[in-house]
Amino acid sequence: MISTRAKILMGSLFLASTFAIHPLVLGEEIMKFQEPSKAMTFDASKKYFAVIHTTKGDITCSLNTEKAPLSVTNFIQLAQGKFYDGLKFHRVVPDFVVQGGDPEGTGRGGPGYTIPAEIGLMHEKGALAWARLPDVVNPQRRSSGSQFYITLDKVSFLDGDYSVFGQTIEGMDVVNSIQQGDVIKSIDVVVK
Repeated sequence: MISTRAKILMGSLFLASTFAIHPLVLGEEIMKFQEPSKAMTFDASKKYFAVIHTTKGDITCSLNTEKAPLSVTNFIQLAQGKFYDGLKFHRVVPDFVVQGGDPEGTGRGGPGYTIPAEIGLMHEKGALAWARLPDVVNPQRRSSGSQFYITLDKVSFLDGDYSVFGQTIEGMDVVNSIQQGDVIKSIDVVVK
């Protein structure tokens, strides 16, 4: 049974029922993002990482291309398209999560699409996962197109409900220092 505190915290990961389209303006060109129709081809001999540059420092997350290939594809597409550049962490819940990736900063924004769920990885401390709408309006449990969270502790009551697609491997001290309104300066994808 899930505790009342857990239900309240879990509710904070839900998105409101509307999404705003976030076109990115690059000079005169407007770039719109689309839901990936299939996962990228990943080199199984290499490891994929996201370095999230924030106003508090850098956070490095390994990306799980095997268990969540479509989620990783979407995250890479947005990062390389500079979607996240300048966005704020709009939600911080102590001992639970920091959440960002909403161009509105309200918890309702996104790129104009959602992606299929890839539920299976656990919510260990430092897990990188997608937020999503509640089951009542999202029975397929589709993930947010852009809003992600990083767990501040192990939160196993979320296991089986959200798509985890990465794990913080460096910069957990930075994650712990994030406050609401802190900025994602950029996200680099590194392949080794």
